[in-house]
Amino acid sequence: MLVSNGNYTDTQDTTFAQKPTHKKTLVTVAKGDGIGEEIMNATLSILEAAKARIDFEEVEIGEKVYKNGHSAGITPETWKSLRKTKVFLKAPITTPQGGGFKSLNVTIRKTLGLYSNVRPCVSYNPYVQTKHPKMDTVIIRENEEDLYAGIEHQQTDEVTQCLKLITSVGTEKIIRYAFEYAKVYNRKKVTCFSKDNIMKITDGLFHKTFDRIGAEYPEIEKEHWIVDIGAAKLATKPEQFDVIVMPNLYGDILSDVAAEITGSVGLAGSANIGDDFAMFEAIHGSAPDIAGKGIANPSGLLLGAVQMLVYIGQADIAEKVQNAWLKTIEDGIHTGDIYNPETSTKKVGTKEFGEAVIERLGQKPTTLKPVEYGRGKSISINVEPTKIAKKELVGVDIFLHWNDTADPTGKKRNANTLGDSLSKAALESNTHLELQMITNRGVKVYPNGFPETFCTDHWRCRFQTQNEEAIDYKEVLKLMNKLNQEGFDIIKTENLCTFDGVRSYSLGQGQ
Repeated sequence: MLVSNGNYTDTQDTTFAQKPTHKKTLVTVAKGDGIGEEIMNATLSILEAAKARIDFEEVEIGEKVYKNGHSAGITPETWKSLRKTKVFLKAPITTPQGGGFKSLNVTIRKTLGLYSNVRPCVSYNPYVQTKHPKMDTVIIRENEEDLYAGIEHQQTDEVTQCLKLITSVGTEKIIRYAFEYAKVYNRKKVTCFSKDNIMKITDGLFHKTFDRIGAEYPEIEKEHWIVDIGAAKLATKPEQFDVIVMPNLYGDILSDVAAEITGSVGLAGSANIGDDFAMFEAIHGSAPDIAGKGIANPSGLLLGAVQMLVYIGQADIAEKVQNAWLKTIEDGIHTGDIYNPETSTKKVGTKEFGEAVIERLGQKPTTLKPVEYGRGKSISINVEPTKIAKKELVGVDIFLHWNDTADPTGKKRNANTLGDSLSKAALESNTHLELQMITNRGVKVYPNGFPETFCTDHWRCRFQTQNEEAIDYKEVLKLMNKLNQEGFDIIKTENLCTFDGVRSYSLGQGQ
């Protein structure tokens, strides 16, 4: 462990890479669980041998902290360290099985505003086996929103929900970051993956923002793929892609897929970048099944540390470390996960691999392309102020937990029975709201629904004004009060609004 009382750099920046510095930077380090300690020790030994201008403050996170009563796997002392250093080098952790434990990664990313996840996925042909020897793709994943907001509820006996949140500000930040990354790192194309043919408002916002911001970068090629066919192309022809930007869930899944396509998920490092903080890690887990055996590959964490070096203004050290790593791979010095008798010369363990990298510090690969970071490259993000639109309330979706009393088995729930009762209640509520439709799992079942449609006990009941006439929320409350008096079990409501006269809610399937 490096120890110093020297001066530290100020790491508060809205950039991916800071200005070069010769001062020491204080970094928070966590060795995590499983193989974490082994691969972190190897990584730190390489950084020390490369004379990285870094001091480390070690903290404990993960399984032990979870079991000591911290449901997020992190202590107040660690938060204090992170708020001081603003840079985190983190080994993998183990989340205990069972309910009540929150993802530590998600907690850190969201708490510290680490909105951008950057995962380079590169093939190292012919030294690491892969079917795609020309792959060199960077996946930039939105890191805070989408379904990873983790807002879930059980709403009825049969139905649970998870809310998908896509914000205009969060979307603009990640897409601008992707284009700026492509610009400063001389990438030629940015591709957007979304599913806006189905989720027209949430993923639609992501796609529209991509098109709008992309127009500001005429020198960069742009394309959009629906995520399913895009994923298929990524798996079969990854060399077609350069930089890919995606919402959180798609990015999480496909960045692992992309890393594995290169030859091994164990080779991939990850940067999590925010306005003021950054976290660097391997993308793989803690692998408790091989912990303590000294055979884990430290490459993913080491390449995460290389991204950290660029971020803190030590691109010279980053270049030295990564080129030494490339030379080690090129020389066939491989851990067991990538060892191949046809291309490898020696199988080594975790510590021995680290020592091999140290022996090659100052060397460059001859077949693989050396990296050249120069003085480091900065990425600055400026987000436009949100335009405040004229918002008008024109209706409400009221979600009910309801079973047809005429059919206690629930096998043949009759939406017409529910619809007739709700129409009558709306009329008697003395409001401008009328029942327009009922959907079940998004499919319209009233009026004129199909008896073949399978229904659960969870019903979306849409009440609207005629011609989208604006109303006061008091009318919604009057309607809800009437439904409550009639004995209906209201689960939740969603206001139906227009923004500057434009409808801001989806239609029901079949509406």
